[in-house]
Amino acid sequence: MSKILVVYYSMYTHIFKMAEAIAEGVREVSDCDVIVKRVPETLSSDILSAMGVLDAQKSMEHIPIATVDDLAAADAIIFGTPTRFGNMCGQMRQFLDATGQLWMKGALVGKVGSVFTSSATQHGGQESTILSFHTTLLHHGMVIVGLPYAFAGQMDNSEITGGSPYGATTIAGTKGERLPSANELAGARFQGAHVARIAKKLSN
Repeated sequence: MSKILVVYYSMYTHIFKMAEAIAEGVREVSDCDVIVKRVPETLSSDILSAMGVLDAQKSMEHIPIATVDDLAAADAIIFGTPTRFGNMCGQMRQFLDATGQLWMKGALVGKVGSVFTSSATQHGGQESTILSFHTTLLHHGMVIVGLPYAFAGQMDNSEITGGSPYGATTIAGTKGERLPSANELAGARFQGAHVARIAKKLSN
């Protein structure tokens, strides 16, 4: 049984909704088990309340908090992070910065790593966020998997949509008002299943 871990950070629940779709895709693949976890919050409840996202955060309280040991126990890890100035968010960066002991042991070498993200606008740094995230995965010796053009939704020009060969993405809107579209969620499900199939092959 291949173990697929989805680890995410989400402020407005956009990445959380994408993580759920990723997990749905993993479940489509036989002999693969998936667990969804979130990285620890670094902002206080007072700050989150002032930002108007406390209710959104509370809606995800049922999702367990990830530890770095969870990474070592998985065969594949799919990371989800919102874009912050073309890079991963601080919460995810802090979580990954705590993986030094895993790096020293080579605990993630050969494991599948994949990334999905969101941004406020169509050209808000989605691709640079995923590509810069890949640097950390490469330092850990992970096998990077993206979202291939076998997902036909990437070629759809009939609507504004996220998604690239680097990974599934969604556009959140400048006020967080836009939810992931059907095409974006389909891309996330495809990525989840794609990662699971590759992890399964590598573990055999």
